[in-house]
Amino acid sequence: MTRKYFGTDGIRGTVGQAPITPDFVLRLAHAVGRVLKKHESRPTVLIGKDTRISGYMLESALESGFNSAGVDVVLLGPLPTPGVAYLTRAQRASLGVVISASHNPFADNGIKFFSAQGTKLPDAWELDVEAALLEAPVWADSANLGKTRRLDDAAGRYIEFCKSTFAYDLTLKGMKIVVDAAHGAAYHIAPKVFHELGAEVVAIGCSPDGLNINHEVGATHPQSLVAAVKAHQAHFGVALDGDADRLQLVDAQGRLYNGDELLFLLADERLKRQEAVAGVVGTLMTNMAVEVALKTRGVQFVRAKVGDRYVLEELEKNNWLLGGEGSGHLLALDKHTTGDGLISALQVLQACVRSDQTMAQLLADVTLFPQILINVRLKPGQDWKASVNLGSETTAVEAELGDSGRLLIRASGTEPLVRVMVEARDAAQAKACAERIASTLTA
Repeated sequence: MTRKYFGTDGIRGTVGQAPITPDFVLRLAHAVGRVLKKHESRPTVLIGKDTRISGYMLESALESGFNSAGVDVVLLGPLPTPGVAYLTRAQRASLGVVISASHNPFADNGIKFFSAQGTKLPDAWELDVEAALLEAPVWADSANLGKTRRLDDAAGRYIEFCKSTFAYDLTLKGMKIVVDAAHGAAYHIAPKVFHELGAEVVAIGCSPDGLNINHEVGATHPQSLVAAVKAHQAHFGVALDGDADRLQLVDAQGRLYNGDELLFLLADERLKRQEAVAGVVGTLMTNMAVEVALKTRGVQFVRAKVGDRYVLEELEKNNWLLGGEGSGHLLALDKHTTGDGLISALQVLQACVRSDQTMAQLLADVTLFPQILINVRLKPGQDWKASVNLGSETTAVEAELGDSGRLLIRASGTEPLVRVMVEARDAAQAKACAERIASTLTA
């Protein structure tokens, strides 16, 4: 059985269009409730959301669906995705539910789930839910309906958890930090975390109106952060996305650092502190310079498929702690069970404070390789993998690049495109090689 509704990160789409409609979401919660009740007589689920106006409607639908299956509900209100994961574990709940479409525009929304341990759920669980969706509902009678309550100070509990991951003997006093919450789920949390650790905070992207989430602010639009850091002469800028599980960081010069660089910084800082780093997980898109730098330090590097759930799977398989994506999803499994933009930012700032160095100084040994990406649109019915010219040109390019570059050819999961990506120390070489490969697909 293949998944019909679940994608790589829950169920997502445009509000008002299937499957993000109140009737489907009610049925979804009912089906999830029935799956939970196979293992537990009285499950409890936590529900958090970001700041999209559609969150009210979907929250009500989820609540009704769970209650109708005899499942108790605890409403958390607006809370970052990793905050829901943390509280699910801390409250010993059966399941955590997040209403969010992450970095997407406000017109989209989605539903994603966390296990009782605060981790993403496996494909097998999602298939069980989809199977339950095909069955007729079994409505609980009045005596067995679930109940709903709100968790007081969910935000405050998560703030304290974030602060607990920052070394107690260190402080952010003397630092001015611009914090951009993308008008999203961390709007009332992120500024307080940095302020309570001693920083002077300049908040932008912290005034949600239900329609402005991710709009020209946040991790997907870091230009606003760069401008604010320069305007306020801040030491750092921190940008989160709509559900605060990814970040971008800016230094005092206005330079933007992506997730690949930050992942290396976190690993290298641990090595300098004589902590063991057995291995690090990136993705197929992680810049090769990071892999090279880690290997020169004796650290294994493994690439997972694109998507933080696949990075997590690889980390768990190898029993490693650090992984991430260039988009800013970073995982430090000794700090949290899932990617957390706030906690990742604190780990980077902690490294800077502890070493009394800037991010640029800490990353002096890593210069990202130029990366050229060409999207080639396929003709109807084109079997690009069967191209003899592609095969021979691929062999030639890989031989030319050797150990100083990398070629990646992959199909888009959403469009009739083939993405050709070449990395090399020399930008002109990367461009020429990518064009050669792309030309075999258009011939």
